[in-house]
Amino acid sequence: MIQTNTTLKASPQFRMLTEDQVERIKRTAFKVLEEVGFKVLHGGVRKMLQSAGAIVQGESVKVPEFIVQGCLSSAPKGWSLFDRQGHRALDVSGRNSYYGTSTASPNTKDALTGEYHKTRVEDLARAAKVADALENIDWVMPMGSAQDVPAMAAELHEFFATVTHTTKPIVFLAYSPRGTELIYDMAAEVAGGMDKLREKPFLVLYPESISPLIMPAEVADRILIAADRGLPQMMGPTIQPGATGPVTMAGAVAQGVAESMFCVVVAQLRRQGCPVGLGCNFGILDMAQGLMSIGSPEMSLALAAQAEVAQSLGLPTWGLAGATDAKCLDAQAGAEAAFHILAQGQSGLNLIHDVGYMDMSMACGVEQLVMSNDVIGMAKRFLSGFEVSDEHLALDVIRKVGPGGHYLQQEHTMKHFRKELWRSRVFTRQPFERWKDEGSKDVETNVREEIRRILETHKPMSLPEGVLTELERIKMQGEKELTCK
Repeated sequence: MIQTNTTLKASPQFRMLTEDQVERIKRTAFKVLEEVGFKVLHGGVRKMLQSAGAIVQGESVKVPEFIVQGCLSSAPKGWSLFDRQGHRALDVSGRNSYYGTSTASPNTKDALTGEYHKTRVEDLARAAKVADALENIDWVMPMGSAQDVPAMAAELHEFFATVTHTTKPIVFLAYSPRGTELIYDMAAEVAGGMDKLREKPFLVLYPESISPLIMPAEVADRILIAADRGLPQMMGPTIQPGATGPVTMAGAVAQGVAESMFCVVVAQLRRQGCPVGLGCNFGILDMAQGLMSIGSPEMSLALAAQAEVAQSLGLPTWGLAGATDAKCLDAQAGAEAAFHILAQGQSGLNLIHDVGYMDMSMACGVEQLVMSNDVIGMAKRFLSGFEVSDEHLALDVIRKVGPGGHYLQQEHTMKHFRKELWRSRVFTRQPFERWKDEGSKDVETNVREEIRRILETHKPMSLPEGVLTELERIKMQGEKELTCK
């Protein structure tokens, strides 16, 4: 045996599709774009596409493959995200996986009481603070849709509550084109100017077209706004197999790829080389209930396949894990979170969102977020594998200890155990009698205590007073502008 490298990383590998299957899905997606086309409700986008060579008839737009291929080629093959302080935080490329919070739910499972109520701005601030403290949550979304502020300006309050309580990168939703512009104004104020924000972006826009095959005018505007600023955006069409897409997974994935490609085309035609992701969501329609499940195994099947198509093109990907259909922190919540967190980590999806969703995505729960933080820690440890080298094979240490000895006092153990051996925040490893003596606490109790500890002790880095004042001004002035129409 010839060894060209004596230090190797042993890690789990997963492949969903063969290369031929990836190509068949891409070929189908190109045919959807060219032969079926999209209903485009934005006159300017229709004109832009027609100028590029697309076939436009009324609101119907069919895009030849050569246009799509050119736009896919011009898109960057990944991009970096920074934290609020300007430090490089995430390399959104290849098979690098990062986990982020849930978002946009009308309800919240209260972080302290566990009761369900309409989402309030204070819930988003509290959730961002907890997420800021969780070591395995890599980025943050505003954790819910605030119901206690004017709906037309809710995104301003949601972004303000989030950016002031975490330094981590942010992915955001906006509900109108003007709201999108105002959030970018707020982000530029935090970064020290639009040029500095463009140089070190700490936020990503998340536009969602409508399935099947519709590009609304306001979604198109949001894509164009991000493209004009040269800031990252992750495309997010959502397919429900059997409802808004074919019930077969291959067909649903092909349609999802086509819809995401169309969003990329719009962005690249507007500004060649702007950073984009070829993302997609798959919400599984429960045919018995008529509701969308976020715990079904088919979701990760479809996401893994869609990601492999995007990876074959070198474009960033989008996942959904750490979520549950359960209403409380029970075995179902843990099982569904763990399954999808590991499946999508093995699939190499880049930005994996919605950690903390409960009740079929109708509620955000900080308790689900905190429990999933531990599950993500387990998954990251598993996926990181282990090093195979002379130091890690430890033959000299084995010789030194010999038969019948122990390793507890070895320098080698002290040097490596913290990195090699993962530990939980909220899962118990106590012996039974000690567990019983300390109150027989279940996971939900431990999670609730961890939330209280974080809220009482964690202090997110605050923004300068002048920046806070300007953010407040943009928020309140923007609210007046958005609500007076």
